[in-house]
Amino acid sequence: MFRAASALLLAAALTCTATVASAEAPDTAAERPASKGSWHTSWANSQHSLAPTPLRDQSVRMISHLSQGGDALRIRVQNTFSKSPLSIGAATVADSDGKSAALRGPARTVTFKGRGAVVVPAGAEVWSDPVPMRARAQGDVAVSLSVSGQADAGRHGSAFRTNYLSAPGSGDRTGDTGGGAYTQTTESTYLVSAVDVRNSGLKGTLVAYGSSVVDGTGSTNCGPGCTELGNNRRWTDDLARRIRAELPAGRQFTVANAGVSGTTSYADCPGMGADVRGLDSLARLDRDVLSLHGVKAVLFYYGTNDLAAGCDAGQIISSYRATFARLHEAGIKVYVTPITPRPGYTDANNRDRQTVGGFVKKYGNCSGTCDGVLDFDQVLKDPVKPNSIDPAYDTGDGVHVNVAGQQALADFISLPTVTSR
Repeated sequence: MFRAASALLLAAALTCTATVASAEAPDTAAERPASKGSWHTSWANSQHSLAPTPLRDQSVRMISHLSQGGDALRIRVQNTFSKSPLSIGAATVADSDGKSAALRGPARTVTFKGRGAVVVPAGAEVWSDPVPMRARAQGDVAVSLSVSGQADAGRHGSAFRTNYLSAPGSGDRTGDTGGGAYTQTTESTYLVSAVDVRNSGLKGTLVAYGSSVVDGTGSTNCGPGCTELGNNRRWTDDLARRIRAELPAGRQFTVANAGVSGTTSYADCPGMGADVRGLDSLARLDRDVLSLHGVKAVLFYYGTNDLAAGCDAGQIISSYRATFARLHEAGIKVYVTPITPRPGYTDANNRDRQTVGGFVKKYGNCSGTCDGVLDFDQVLKDPVKPNSIDPAYDTGDGVHVNVAGQQALADFISLPTVTSR
């Protein structure tokens, strides 16, 4: 059964390829921006669905928080989930304070193969040309895109910040330095899914890969009457700040978050929701990890939804093996966390959780299939009830952790380990 499951996973990987578009027609994968040299993905939000309402002759202004800075930027625009072309009439990037739609500096024009407009075919994506711009580490940039005509908008549903849209029919407002035209707000990220920085001093990119615990659910929770919305308090954000503060200049890495809530590692768990089918760890690996730039290591945190959706330890381990093999083929190291506690698990779920944990911890390298273990299970478990999250970290749902828990996860990671070469 496991051999058959692995074959299915590998077949899914072969059919999951990202396509790039130009102003005239789709490009081949070979025409993506070169990943060699000094380009690194400094921010990412993996898309997983379409926004509930199409965009119509209006602009979006999305805020990206950069883990590291550089002397130029480039952006990725996705149209993966739409069945119709996406027409971008204009695009800009600018410094932002991260708290409003207003810009902190001039709006710099973004081009695509030298043109200010681009049509992204259905199911495709496009990377922009480099934009000369001094971007700050731990700074915010506003990416503004003008949509011509009507288009479905690919989105990442959990931005954990406020983003902005102008009214339908308002046209191109990408050059506005003020935020007055952006009268609508959303807590999703539309259209833009990654921002690269050019920085020859960086040594690589770490990609956190998994479901809602990676995505950052709980990271706005700081207690009754308190919110951290827009303050970048996911454990991956905390990790990026640690790297910036604790590592020497010659050992700096970017951190990109490739979490998607509700997803599983295995491709076909019985209770999996229809909205996340086709978004398992292997199926989205090319688009959400391998197509990013400068990637040296993946921090892998998957499995909790697999158990909840009826998968067993054997299925989960088979998906781990297939995913880790693909990453190693690409020369990327893999650091894995055992499945963390969840009070809703049955006894059978917990036996499977321990089996997966034993596989991950064996030899300290997932039985020879990964490069190291991040034992988040030990960080989060309640010392009195080890199948539950420590109450000090629990958001109240028994699954996700609050701001204190996010920081605890980030603090647990050995920087010399995950940034080793």
